[in-house]
Amino acid sequence: MINISRRNFVSVTTGAVVTAGSVSAQESVESKKLSAYDQVEIGNTGIKTSRLCFGTGVKAWQRKSKQTKLGRDNFVKLLRDAYEMGVRCFDAADLYGSHDIIADALAPFKRDTYTLFTKIWWRENGIPEKERYSAKVLVPRFMKEFKTDYLDMVQVHCVNKDSWLSEQSSYTNDLEELKKKGDIRAHGCSAHGFPGLKACVDSDWIDAVHIRINPFGAKMNGKVDDNLAVAKQLKSQGKGLVGMKILGEGSFAGDKNKVDQSIRFALKEAQVDVLNIGFLDVGQIKEIAERIAKV
Repeated sequence: MINISRRNFVSVTTGAVVTAGSVSAQESVESKKLSAYDQVEIGNTGIKTSRLCFGTGVKAWQRKSKQTKLGRDNFVKLLRDAYEMGVRCFDAADLYGSHDIIADALAPFKRDTYTLFTKIWWRENGIPEKERYSAKVLVPRFMKEFKTDYLDMVQVHCVNKDSWLSEQSSYTNDLEELKKKGDIRAHGCSAHGFPGLKACVDSDWIDAVHIRINPFGAKMNGKVDDNLAVAKQLKSQGKGLVGMKILGEGSFAGDKNKVDQSIRFALKEAQVDVLNIGFLDVGQIKEIAERIAKV
């Protein structure tokens, strides 16, 4: 399955078969027509992937989610259908229980045509194990589960305090070593609290951030304007932005006007590189892709 050396992957772009070429997120946003399947770069990481990212952690806990509850075969088919439609970015986490399912879904495709993100769960509860192992233990396990010899991005999951970088320094130090070794291409965090997000501005260690962002403040922390200001700071520093909670964890998914507003806000105002959205069927992917094209 693996046909790219981890030592040479930095120059590789993913999913070129479905796009005319790679563009920066902002250049593409300023163009006349957007596509969910455009190739965009994640900050200054060198990672290029589809604008639309398939999030695999819908209501996830203890390595189960609404998606795993679809049944393994159905979930594999959904992920594979997404790839064949043009999605090249797949977001996972140890919390979600989706690593090996993604691996099965993407097994027919060359490793250099898709991007894998995952996250380390350091908090109590959430996963079956009581132990919280080091990144040097976890990342090799993640690679084995994904059946790959490198991961595109590994993040510290669910940070919310402004002190998280010092408190989780064992993870950040290990991830830096793993990046130098070539096991991972980039590292960062998923920020679930505004203080944790704001702390990323002052850190040179951050390559990319999963940021909660929508214009309604749904399932966000802190004021929308404050989050937007930090997003713009991070963007100006060349840090990658992966937008999450675009639909407020589904809280306004049934309101098409709000969905359109949120997608436009994330892409044009917050200038996120990719939209990370969880899907339960192909129709949802098609609908979001159509709405991205309206922007």
